[in-house]
Amino acid sequence: MLANSTFHSRPQLPNPKQRPLCSSSTHRSRFTRPRKHAGRSISLLASSQSQRFGVRALTNSEVSEKKLGAGAAQYVPQPYSVTIPVGDRHILVETGHMGRQASGSVSVTDGETIVYTTVCLSDVPSEPSDFFPLFVNYQERFSAAGRTSGGFFKREGRIKDHEVLVCRLIDRPLRPTMLKGFYHETQILSWVLSYDGQHAPDSLAITAAGIAVALSEVPISKTIAGVRIGLVGDKFIVNPTTKQMEGSELDLVIAGTDSAILMIEGYCNFLPEEKLLQAVEVGQDAIKVICMEVDKLVKQCGKPKMYDAIKLPPQDLYRHIEEIAGDELVQMLQIHNKIPRRKALSSLEDRVISILTEKGYVSKDEGPPEILPELFEDEEDDEEVVEDGEVDEGDVHVKPVPRKATPLLYSEVDVKLVFKEVSSRFLRRRIVEGGKRSDGRTPTEIRVINSKGGLLPRAHGSCLFTRGETQALAVVTLGDRQMAQRMDNLESDDELKRFYLQYSFPPSSVGEVGRMGAPSRREIGHGVLAERALEPILPSEDEFPYTVRVESTVLESNGSSSMASVCGGCIALEDAGVPVKCSIAGIAMGMVLDTQEFGGDGSPLILSDITGSEDASGDMDFKVAGNEDGVTAFQMDIKVGGITLAIMKQALLQARDGRKHILAEMSKCTPPPSRSVSKYAPLIHVMKVKPDRVNLIIGSGGKKVKSIIEETGVESIDTQDDGVVRITGKDLASIEKSKAIIRNLTMVPSVGDVYRNCEIKTLTPYGAFVEIAPGREGLCHISELSWDWLAKPEDAFKVGDRIDVKLIEINDKGQLRLSRRALLPDTSSEKADPAQQSGESAYECSVQSASDVDTFKKVLITSKDGSDERQQPRRKSSPSRGSTSSRRDLAANNATPQRVFRRSTSETPDYNKEEQRSIVEVDNINASIIKSKLVNGEANSG
Repeated sequence: MLANSTFHSRPQLPNPKQRPLCSSSTHRSRFTRPRKHAGRSISLLASSQSQRFGVRALTNSEVSEKKLGAGAAQYVPQPYSVTIPVGDRHILVETGHMGRQASGSVSVTDGETIVYTTVCLSDVPSEPSDFFPLFVNYQERFSAAGRTSGGFFKREGRIKDHEVLVCRLIDRPLRPTMLKGFYHETQILSWVLSYDGQHAPDSLAITAAGIAVALSEVPISKTIAGVRIGLVGDKFIVNPTTKQMEGSELDLVIAGTDSAILMIEGYCNFLPEEKLLQAVEVGQDAIKVICMEVDKLVKQCGKPKMYDAIKLPPQDLYRHIEEIAGDELVQMLQIHNKIPRRKALSSLEDRVISILTEKGYVSKDEGPPEILPELFEDEEDDEEVVEDGEVDEGDVHVKPVPRKATPLLYSEVDVKLVFKEVSSRFLRRRIVEGGKRSDGRTPTEIRVINSKGGLLPRAHGSCLFTRGETQALAVVTLGDRQMAQRMDNLESDDELKRFYLQYSFPPSSVGEVGRMGAPSRREIGHGVLAERALEPILPSEDEFPYTVRVESTVLESNGSSSMASVCGGCIALEDAGVPVKCSIAGIAMGMVLDTQEFGGDGSPLILSDITGSEDASGDMDFKVAGNEDGVTAFQMDIKVGGITLAIMKQALLQARDGRKHILAEMSKCTPPPSRSVSKYAPLIHVMKVKPDRVNLIIGSGGKKVKSIIEETGVESIDTQDDGVVRITGKDLASIEKSKAIIRNLTMVPSVGDVYRNCEIKTLTPYGAFVEIAPGREGLCHISELSWDWLAKPEDAFKVGDRIDVKLIEINDKGQLRLSRRALLPDTSSEKADPAQQSGESAYECSVQSASDVDTFKKVLITSKDGSDERQQPRRKSSPSRGSTSSRRDLAANNATPQRVFRRSTSETPDYNKEEQRSIVEVDNINASIIKSKLVNGEANSG
């Protein structure tokens, strides 16, 4: 059938094995009596509009099998392969050796990465719709990387979020190339069969899908291909390896034809618009080479396209609808609010259908009555008229029903499709001719913006962002490393995301009733776009060790809800106290390409901050996020044959002006974000120990770390192989207790260290075992307990006594030898050193209250003349980082500087810089304990 023929309904044959013959336009044929054939005639009545069938074009294989006949050798498609240059290497394209029963199948190899893609379509067309029935599924087989899934079920199940993103990358550039009027369901399946860890399969899957569709029977306008562009230094790289992408400033995926751009999606770190245009130009050149080679392959082994299956509404129907509803459409499209405008258009559509039905152009039934020619029709036989008024149907006799001859021309589905197209045409004409959009704005004008921070009192951060009739509620939650999102992909199953944004679009946001369930592909795609836009402004993990989760719930939608999530998410991060580098805004751009059709000068008309109707009726949806200096994320979908670089440049520059305006409005947020961590957010303390001592914290089977958590009351203790320890708790006292235990567990004793107030754990005939730190004991031999002779330790000590000891030796096995005698005055010497008589003048400072736990340190002061002085620590608001006392304190502990992320800055002691002294920090401080162990010398922490 011709491409511009009228779509009409056909009945489904009772026997699905029988194929109808192709016929010319017979949808308006009147009721006729069937002809006889072989003593029996068949008459088929149309039962319902939903029962349709189409005729697929016979492929070369089907023709060959028909010629060969039954019992002959089966037709086998010949394999073809071609090598195509892409960047600095080649990809191998093979077809005809795998999946030969599919309408189109191809495998594409890059390095040792192989992507296999098939295209199949249904024999029977589905109901007409303005949305092409295309279904894309992409899956990464774990066997491709030589491993299995990390989950309980080792079989691949529901596709993961990053696979959904690749499905969208495949779908978005293919959909504009599908011809209108083709309603056969088309399914694209893509699998990663082999992955070498260097060549990414996602951009390869776009090219594989474009080649498979080009080889299949699906009618398309042009062949598409896709590539990734990276920027390493000042050089753009086509399809960079994963190692090259680690140092790339740009991650751009672009798809298009040999002459136009259809889709781009990219993320960068505040890259200027000029650099983006250069990257797009490099990608367009690479795509052009691929498409030219694919076209040559299609000429050799491609299947004939099903152009005869295209069914378009008749052109007369456009004229009828414009005459009936044209004047009212002009008025209704000027309604500013979305819901009243939508209801008015829906009411007008029903009225148009009713008027056409009354005039006899549309049937009130589901489909117009229609009789197909009988299946085995013989043109030479004449019609047989039965005199008694019955039609001979063999065993069945059907009496004819008189029918009124009315011009039943159109189906109701045709009317709805044409009405939508006419409405879009009138909207585009209003924008081009009148210079005003549906809500009264000019093409560059931004809707009214209003934002409120700190909306939810118990949330760590929140913002309600409103732009026109689009509204998003962004909520930020801070947590420890255990809240991070674990990724299970081809690379590894241990990848953690410390920042993620989750987007939800409930049906109530557009005033509709719908099913609530798992997030749709659109929700996943919009969420990742907003996430990647905000990611460059986040601090590093060393600066801010929290895991950050942003939830964006769309409360009201009329265009650009993903960009509203970017704006609202940025303010919510500030409200949560996240030290972001700058503010980020997002805007969606639209376009009317063919302005000459509506009285314009022919140049494209770019629209800023588009609404939902402008997105549906326009030719482009271009989302751009960033600040005044550059872009962090962008995504473009084209609904026409593609755009040029000149159009894209104009859209980027206009988007930059729009972002500046939005950022200025965001700065007027009332009330402004708090910019401080909520009191309900957890505290995280980060400390560093020696990597070989991490196991001491964990213990056998995790028993030790669990006991520390139970004893101190902290929420979690997270350890890493590099020695980083993160303690998460609700209050500072519990964190200090756990910190002290961990430091004592991991400290590195050195000869000469003095430990005060240590408990005797065990007495033996040869000495006493003394605990110098939790879990760390040493032997004080009986000869080192006293200057006096002891027959046995029990004569002077008992278990539980506390003594001061000094470390005098560490043997090869790491065992500690302690001495109490070394700290006592030598009674045999007549001239005892006064300093030794006082135990080397070590004094302790008491802790005043639990709230001052973090603000006090143990101090040992020795004056220049050798005499000892007692001195209480003095407090200062914030000592300078380079002060002498700070450096000595750090050297005495031999540890990495500690950081506690708390809501307010605690005071720390300051000391007289003119005095010579040694300072030792003892972390085992508890508000209920007045005396603590003091180390004279160095008690190094791992």
